[in-house]
Amino acid sequence: MVAEIIESIFGDLTPLATMIIIGIAALALPGIQMFGKRHTATWAFTLIMVLVAMIIDMCLLVDGYAGEYMGVRFTGYSSLLGLLFLIVLFMTILVSNSSVETTRNHAGAYYSLLCGASLGMLFVASSTNLLTIFVGVELTSISSYALVALKRKDGRASEAAVKYAIIGGMSTALTLYGISMLYGITGSVDIAEIAAFLAGYDVTWMVGIAFICMIAGYGFKIAAVPFHMWAPDVYEGAATPVSMFLATGSKKMGLSVFIQVFMVMLIALTVSENVLAEATQYLFAIIAAFTMTVGNVVAIAQTNIKRMLAYSSIAQAGYIMIILAVMTPQAEAAGVFHMFTHVFMKGGAFLIVGALICAGLGEKISDYKGLAKRAPFLAAAMMLFLFSLAGIPPLAGFTSKFFLFASAIGEPGAANGTWVWLAFVAILNSAISLYYYARVVKAMYIEKGATTEKIKIPKPFLAAILICLVFVIVLGVYPDLIFGYCEASFAGLFI
Repeated sequence: MVAEIIESIFGDLTPLATMIIIGIAALALPGIQMFGKRHTATWAFTLIMVLVAMIIDMCLLVDGYAGEYMGVRFTGYSSLLGLLFLIVLFMTILVSNSSVETTRNHAGAYYSLLCGASLGMLFVASSTNLLTIFVGVELTSISSYALVALKRKDGRASEAAVKYAIIGGMSTALTLYGISMLYGITGSVDIAEIAAFLAGYDVTWMVGIAFICMIAGYGFKIAAVPFHMWAPDVYEGAATPVSMFLATGSKKMGLSVFIQVFMVMLIALTVSENVLAEATQYLFAIIAAFTMTVGNVVAIAQTNIKRMLAYSSIAQAGYIMIILAVMTPQAEAAGVFHMFTHVFMKGGAFLIVGALICAGLGEKISDYKGLAKRAPFLAAAMMLFLFSLAGIPPLAGFTSKFFLFASAIGEPGAANGTWVWLAFVAILNSAISLYYYARVVKAMYIEKGATTEKIKIPKPFLAAILICLVFVIVLGVYPDLIFGYCEASFAGLFI
């Protein structure tokens, strides 16, 4: 019913509806800032546009709408991922106007870049060929480089932005090389056509090199080991709302690319019993194991909480990469569900760090000593977010990790125990992560701080933290709120 109303407004452009709204916002915001000259008006306009896009996306998702316009498909998968990206954008914008770290002089450009980066993510989620995915990824990447540099009065931001841009350029070159080789072999950039061609094609070294180049190129985007070096410096140097945006939005886009490109190709190759499929699955399993292990082990040594969360994000990417080794519908659903829970638990942790920076607290873990007495709600919320990231029941992180690890142990595709060792590595890593998360909890609740003066944080931060907290608890005890859509999203990859 609601989908019909939206269709009557947008007509043939309905599959692009959310992208049109975010695109209009991205183009209009610099002008609104220039003529309005008020930060709050620019912020409110952006927030309203994102809310409208979220409502449209949710209505189309619930009504089961599917459509296509000029190669851009709106399916259950694209609408679910689109909703995830819009939630991340909404929370980032909600707190940005109150943050002391984000720019005031170029607020229009700042919000425009956020919308531009999200537009690229939405485009990627709806694309079905390698070139349009590449364009979407680059739109997000270039906007992200500029966003990192827009932090106020901090030289670390410029340094981080330069590193990010250089490494991002290398990943772009590798990706393009891989795409061009695949196009040369198959004569197509459409993922389904490439999959069908490779299914009846004898494997050559050129296909292997093309796959390796694309895995390395997109591996940089999700900070998978050994392509993770940029993440800690960028997350530490950027304004905290931008760090949250990159950790919860940009990386999810990279994982979405892996799902859309490699799951479709590899499942076609598996059906035809092509040896390349099994080799690539093992490659993803090894990368996943190293990514989660390196991320968790190095996080132990961190004293800066933003760097610790950055390494934790690297480890979380490793957990999600399990689905690329297992490659079953159940694994895909579990991976997409973990992406949602990760947005709320990791996003909530970054929001608390950003709120405390606004209140004058430092970024070191030692600065959190005695926080439970100074800000009981923030300390309790941070404890729940960190325990959820570690996988403590009954929080969202436990439920999503349970689905994720179970997909490697008990699904039909893993009945011979092929990926049990990977699930064991993931469980071991979750135990390791509990050590460094507990270190923050110990500082907040057991160690004494230099003062007991109460801390006040801006209300938008409080609202965003509350949203994350509610979902971390609700999704832990009632995963069906989203998990049913995650299970249905697998079909959207092959329409």
